[in-house]
Amino acid sequence: MAFKLQPHQIAVYGTLKRGCANHALLRGARYVGTDRLQSIALYDLGHYPGAKLERSQGIEVEIYAVTPRGLNLLDRLEEHIPRAPERSVYDRKQLETCHGPAWVYLYRRPVKGHRRIVRGGW
Repeated sequence: MAFKLQPHQIAVYGTLKRGCANHALLRGARYVGTDRLQSIALYDLGHYPGAKLERSQGIEVEIYAVTPRGLNLLDRLEEHIPRAPERSVYDRKQLETCHGPAWVYLYRRPVKGHRRIVRGGW
Protein backbone atom coordinates (compact mmCIF):
# COMPACT_ATOMS: atom_id res chain seq x y z
CA MET A 1 0.00 0.00 0.00
CA ALA A 2 1.39 3.40 -0.99
CA PHE A 3 1.78 6.05 1.71
CA LYS A 4 0.15 9.36 0.80
CA LEU A 5 1.29 12.52 2.57
CA GLN A 6 -1.59 14.49 4.02
CA PRO A 7 -1.76 18.08 2.76
CA HIS A 8 -1.70 21.13 4.97
CA GLN A 9 -3.86 24.12 4.16
CA ILE A 10 -2.08 27.46 4.01
CA ALA A 11 -3.76 30.87 3.76
CA VAL A 12 -1.58 33.42 1.95
CA TYR A 13 -2.03 37.19 1.91
CA GLY A 14 1.10 38.68 0.31
CA THR A 15 3.83 37.74 -2.15
CA LEU A 16 2.60 34.14 -2.38
CA LYS A 17 -0.74 35.15 -3.92
CA ARG A 18 -1.43 34.63 -7.63
CA GLY A 19 0.44 37.14 -9.78
CA CYS A 20 2.90 38.05 -7.01
CA ALA A 21 6.67 37.54 -6.74
CA ASN A 22 6.75 34.27 -4.74
CA HIS A 23 3.67 32.53 -6.13
CA ALA A 24 5.90 30.07 -8.04
CA LEU A 25 6.72 28.44 -4.69
CA LEU A 26 3.12 27.17 -4.67
CA ARG A 27 3.57 25.31 -7.97
CA GLY A 28 2.11 21.86 -7.42
CA ALA A 29 -0.09 23.03 -4.55
CA ARG A 30 -3.83 22.62 -4.95
CA TYR A 31 -5.79 25.88 -4.98
CA VAL A 32 -8.68 25.55 -2.48
CA GLY A 33 -10.36 28.96 -2.63
CA THR A 34 -10.49 32.38 -1.02
CA ASP A 35 -11.72 33.84 2.24
CA ARG A 36 -11.73 37.12 4.14
CA LEU A 37 -10.19 36.76 7.58
CA GLN A 38 -11.35 39.18 10.25
CA SER A 39 -8.87 37.77 12.76
CA ILE A 40 -5.82 39.37 11.11
CA ALA A 41 -4.73 42.84 10.02
CA LEU A 42 -1.86 43.49 7.62
CA TYR A 43 1.02 45.92 7.86
CA ASP A 44 2.71 47.22 4.71
CA LEU A 45 6.40 46.51 5.29
CA GLY A 46 7.50 47.73 1.87
CA HIS A 47 8.37 44.73 -0.31
CA TYR A 48 5.96 42.44 1.53
CA PRO A 49 3.21 42.58 4.16
CA GLY A 50 3.15 41.18 7.67
CA ALA A 51 0.00 39.93 9.40
CA LYS A 52 -0.76 40.39 13.08
CA LEU A 53 -3.53 38.72 15.08
CA GLU A 54 -5.78 41.78 15.26
CA ARG A 55 -9.44 42.36 14.41
CA SER A 56 -10.07 43.71 10.92
CA GLN A 57 -12.87 44.21 8.44
CA GLY A 58 -11.65 41.24 6.41
CA ILE A 59 -8.26 40.55 4.85
CA GLU A 60 -8.41 38.67 1.54
CA VAL A 61 -6.50 35.39 1.55
CA GLU A 62 -5.99 32.59 -0.95
CA ILE A 63 -5.98 29.08 0.45
CA TYR A 64 -3.84 26.25 -0.91
CA ALA A 65 -3.28 22.62 0.06
CA VAL A 66 0.45 21.91 0.28
CA THR A 67 2.44 18.80 1.16
CA PRO A 68 4.65 18.71 4.26
CA ARG A 69 7.63 19.30 1.93
CA GLY A 70 5.85 22.33 0.45
CA LEU A 71 5.13 23.66 3.94
CA ASN A 72 8.82 23.32 4.84
CA LEU A 73 9.73 25.33 1.73
CA LEU A 74 7.30 28.08 2.77
CA ASP A 75 8.72 28.03 6.30
CA ARG A 76 12.15 28.80 4.84
CA LEU A 77 10.77 31.69 2.76
CA GLU A 78 8.98 33.15 5.79
CA GLU A 79 11.99 32.56 8.07
CA HIS A 80 9.85 30.45 10.40
CA ILE A 81 12.08 28.24 12.56
CA PRO A 82 9.84 25.73 14.38
CA ARG A 83 12.64 24.63 16.75
CA ALA A 84 13.66 28.23 17.57
CA PRO A 85 10.58 30.46 17.34
CA GLU A 86 12.37 33.29 19.16
CA ARG A 87 14.69 33.61 16.12
CA SER A 88 11.83 33.45 13.60
CA VAL A 89 10.64 36.43 11.58
CA TYR A 90 7.18 34.83 11.29
CA ASP A 91 5.22 32.45 13.51
CA ARG A 92 2.90 29.95 11.86
CA LYS A 93 -0.55 29.57 13.47
CA GLN A 94 -3.66 27.69 12.36
CA LEU A 95 -6.67 29.94 11.94
CA GLU A 96 -10.21 29.00 10.99
CA THR A 97 -11.29 29.76 7.40
CA CYS A 98 -14.44 28.97 5.47
CA HIS A 99 -12.46 26.04 3.98
CA GLY A 100 -11.37 24.68 7.37
CA PRO A 101 -8.25 25.37 9.42
CA ALA A 102 -5.30 26.85 7.53
CA TRP A 103 -1.82 27.90 8.55
CA VAL A 104 -1.18 31.65 8.47
CA TYR A 105 2.22 33.30 8.87
CA LEU A 106 2.12 36.01 11.56
CA TYR A 107 4.80 38.69 11.70
CA ARG A 108 6.78 38.71 14.96
CA ARG A 109 8.61 42.02 14.70
CA PRO A 110 7.37 45.52 15.67
CA VAL A 111 5.14 47.27 13.14
CA LYS A 112 5.15 50.80 14.57
CA GLY A 113 5.32 53.33 11.75
CA HIS A 114 4.01 50.93 9.08
CA ARG A 115 0.64 51.44 7.38
CA ARG A 116 -2.06 49.18 8.82
CA ILE A 117 -4.45 47.46 6.38
CA VAL A 118 -7.78 46.34 7.86
CA ARG A 119 -9.81 45.62 4.71
CA GLY A 120 -9.00 43.98 1.38
CA GLY A 121 -5.41 43.11 0.69
CA TRP A 122 -1.88 44.30 0.24
